[in-house]
Amino acid sequence: MVAPIKTALLSLALLVSTPIALVQADEPRPQHAIAMHGTPKYSAGFDHFEYTNPEAPKGGTVRRWALGTFDSFNPFIIKGTPAAGVGQIYDSLMVKSQDEPFSQYGLLAESVVMPEDRSWIRFKIRQEAQFSDGKPVTSDDVIYSFKLLREQGNPFYRAYYADIETIEAIDDRTVEFRFKPSQNRELPLIVGEVAILPKHYWQGRDFSSPGLDIPVGSGPYLIDSYDPGRSLTYRLRTDYWGQDLPVNRGRHNYGQIRYDYYRDTTVALEAFKAGEYDFRQETSSKNWATSYNGPMFDNGEILRDEIRHSNPTGMQAFVLNSRRPLFTDSRVRQALAYAFDFEWTNKNIFYNAYTRTHSYFSNSEMAATELPDAKELKILEPIRDQLPAEVFNQVYRAPNTDGSGKLRQQLRQGLRLLKQAGWQIKQGKLTNAQGQVFSFELLLVQKEFERVVAPFIRNLNKMGIDVRIRIVDVSQYINRLRSFDYDMMVYSYGQSNSPGNEQREFWHSAMADIQGSRNLMGIKNPAIDYLVDQVISAPSREQLVLRTRALDRALQWNHYLIPQYHINSYRIAYWDKFGMPDTRPLYALGFDTWWMKSGTDNNEGSQP
Repeated sequence: MVAPIKTALLSLALLVSTPIALVQADEPRPQHAIAMHGTPKYSAGFDHFEYTNPEAPKGGTVRRWALGTFDSFNPFIIKGTPAAGVGQIYDSLMVKSQDEPFSQYGLLAESVVMPEDRSWIRFKIRQEAQFSDGKPVTSDDVIYSFKLLREQGNPFYRAYYADIETIEAIDDRTVEFRFKPSQNRELPLIVGEVAILPKHYWQGRDFSSPGLDIPVGSGPYLIDSYDPGRSLTYRLRTDYWGQDLPVNRGRHNYGQIRYDYYRDTTVALEAFKAGEYDFRQETSSKNWATSYNGPMFDNGEILRDEIRHSNPTGMQAFVLNSRRPLFTDSRVRQALAYAFDFEWTNKNIFYNAYTRTHSYFSNSEMAATELPDAKELKILEPIRDQLPAEVFNQVYRAPNTDGSGKLRQQLRQGLRLLKQAGWQIKQGKLTNAQGQVFSFELLLVQKEFERVVAPFIRNLNKMGIDVRIRIVDVSQYINRLRSFDYDMMVYSYGQSNSPGNEQREFWHSAMADIQGSRNLMGIKNPAIDYLVDQVISAPSREQLVLRTRALDRALQWNHYLIPQYHINSYRIAYWDKFGMPDTRPLYALGFDTWWMKSGTDNNEGSQP
């Protein structure tokens, strides 16, 4: 679907034509929704998504928190630090349901027309769709948005939409996308996810620079007020054009959403318990085990819950920058993994809260957990000579231990690999034939993560490796990732139930040298490129699963990173101010379907 030949990224051919006949005898019929595979769950004329409450009251102020600071209301570029929640001011042509793997329903688009081969798609924009300044949303806005994002936006957009050949305005409310012959079945859906920007607002402005001018959008919220870098408040639009659409009934219920920024996560947690904000999703197992207690929890003022989900948990890992000469050899990358003792860490630091991650698509049917079967081997055979032999005869498992903290055997395995790669311990330091000492920097953004990496670093030190920790603030961290200025860092690659074009952004050679891309490891591998293209062009759900497993194996056995751990539930805590639907979505937390209960302390301004 929320990455050895470097192809030229062509600009969109943006055409505005005179009106032509919209429906030909052999054209498909307009639809209210489209699915990646199969048929959308909700039929035409549905009233609301099952996981929403269409009678939910609207109003009140929900207070949330964010880490660091912000200096921009433009989340589409690689400069600046965008404000939390700013995407809420925009609408897209389609909206994804949260209880299907990948189906989309009309939002700005009233209907869609798409042939069976998915070589093009045509959107009919709703007549009532308008921006917050009252101007209508038109085909020109759609065309302008794609032109702007691909030419001046984050490099992600150029990769994600590389297979769009033309966009044509059929009339003021009808826009047609035509695609290159690439069998990219996902493309019609993902063009529907793009935030549509107002041409009349951005024309003449510098889109490529961050700034705090409040932009115009067509979404349910407006930026109401802000204190630069410290807080901002969104206000629900009383004139929101789409509030009664089936896809929106029971959503967007908060009258105001306020974000307060904290520079320190420990301070932020204490602020939550003091009632400074209302909702928190916890990512620290230590905090979850030890800090969510006290009178406000005992008397029910604050509630806590663990909600299981059906999402792939992706890959959180120590990411190695293979652009660095130190990490170009896969044997070196593999060797370092033996120094991470997950079992000891989970028991002594994480309160046994986590599961070891082995797959880039963990917690899903797309994870490669068994040897490839005949159908998958058919996918892998054309590139057999470009893949590690283990892809075909072993199931990848990250190194494991007995949890005792005694790693002599594992560290010896790592040192054997390092010796094969030309490194030996001399006078206590790992050194190569040129006399270079093995030394690198581990980049972190959260000070609290030091306790996680400390045992890992101690084990690396036992291998003669010198590691320095560098902790930077959020803005500097973002900038260093964008410019690939790191040796090793911690990163999490999220995945969806329908992998697709984002895999090009993550792993494809074409993105390795484009600053701001998410090919953070610097992968340049023809076999990976081939498998990414196979995933994107998968003609069925069965083939998507098989091709993603093949990609998973290739990534695993090239040892681009050191897998960490995952959890398949949301850990949440919230003050008892919320109502929520009886049915939860399968593939999301669904916080936008909650509402503020009447009579709560910060429920001012109900019915905004």
